Amino acid sequence: MSKTRAARSCGPHRDATCPTGPGRKLRLAAWAALLALLSIFFWAGSAPGQAASRTAKPAARNDDSQSVREPGQQDQKWRTTSGRLGADVLPKAAAAKRAGTDRLTSRPAAAEPQGTAEGAIEPLAPIANSPRRPIALVTQGPGTLPNEAGQLWRNYDISPYTLRVTSTNRPEQAIVDWILRETGYEAWHGEPLGLLSATERTLRVYHTPEMHALVSEVVDRFVDTQAESHAFGLRVVTVGHPNWRAKAQSVLHPVQVQTQGIQAWLVQKEDAALMLAELRKRMDFREHSSPHLLVNNGQSTTVSATRPRAYTRDVALRPEVWPAFEPQLAQFDEGFSLELSPLLSLDGGTIDAVIKCNIDQLEKLVPVMIEVPTPVAPRQRTQIEVPQVTHCRLHERFRWPVDQVLVVGLGVVATPVPAEPAGLLGSLPLLNSPPRADLLVFIESKGRGTGRAAPEGRTSQRDANTYRGRY
Repeated sequence: MSKTRAARSCGPHRDATCPTGPGRKLRLAAWAALLALLSIFFWAGSAPGQAASRTAKPAARNDDSQSVREPGQQDQKWRTTSGRLGADVLPKAAAAKRAGTDRLTSRPAAAEPQGTAEGAIEPLAPIANSPRRPIALVTQGPGTLPNEAGQLWRNYDISPYTLRVTSTNRPEQAIVDWILRETGYEAWHGEPLGLLSATERTLRVYHTPEMHALVSEVVDRFVDTQAESHAFGLRVVTVGHPNWRAKAQSVLHPVQVQTQGIQAWLVQKEDAALMLAELRKRMDFREHSSPHLLVNNGQSTTVSATRPRAYTRDVALRPEVWPAFEPQLAQFDEGFSLELSPLLSLDGGTIDAVIKCNIDQLEKLVPVMIEVPTPVAPRQRTQIEVPQVTHCRLHERFRWPVDQVLVVGLGVVATPVPAEPAGLLGSLPLLNSPPRADLLVFIESKGRGTGRAAPEGRTSQRDANTYRGRY
């Protein structure tokens, strides 16, 4: 009834403002057309983004970096609710957000894993032909050797010595070692510039004339005895107590020694023979080497006697085997090693010798219990051993006349070759102390094996201070 009254109130001439007139239909049609246009515009703009998102979804399942929602899907709500404002403003915001998302999800090319055909990740391979760039400033040399100090280049023929020595593969190394002992190592690694190189036949030296004089003397001491070997008697003995010095004090002539705790004496050959005879009468005397050794002049000889001692150093857990661990064994070489490097003077009247002595003794093995639990035996334990050792080191250089005997006393040290355990008594703590003895080394020249007598009137004896503690 109200509608009828409203229609009647408009009268026979109804205009666009009348609710029931033709203007209302025009407005509805306009709004419908506008909505259709917006729908067509929206679907045309969002179709590429949806297609890209559908294409990227399978890759997103394999890559965590694609888990961020696509920007086109986020802008859909804004376009449907904001109309033209969303069509103008949101593409800019979406572009900015897309750029930020790309920064978050992008990775450096070097960090991308490269898979093989089976899908495994290959390890990084080193770059070939890539030399290290130096940090220090490196420049090209002048092309010539500097000689501000008057250095000279000289070649020394050492073949008369190297060709006759067959006891070592590189006999020229002995010449180099003795040159370094006489001149000092620092003379070849500082100012002025010096070079020292040796082959099987030639020794090349670049240094000052003063240094060439020392080098020439050392080389002559090697090549002078062309067909001769010098025999040396080397004895390594131990005495249980150092009280032997009480009777031999009158024949011992002490010499200077640089190593603390070490003593050395010179003894006449007749007195040395009597002293050894008296020592052999003692119950605690023991000899550990051969009394005669044939040594080439300048070369080294080594006397050694060792025995291996095995012990359990550690355990490695092995759950797959019984009893769930594996003992790790180690070996300690117990004994002594003595090296003698003699060199005769030019006149054959004195001997220069370098002596190296190493003594290693395993006093005892200290047991330690460690826990090795397993599901079957949670309280399982096993024993490892820690060695208690004693070391003695000697490295000295001596010079003495050929007609005398050099006696070197290392003091009361670990015995070079310990005795075997003494059965049941050896297990008692008070009777199983580490063995100690006074170690003595006798070095005696036995003369030349073959060849000529030493020329008379020549001497090269110098004061002992000339080598200034160099070894």
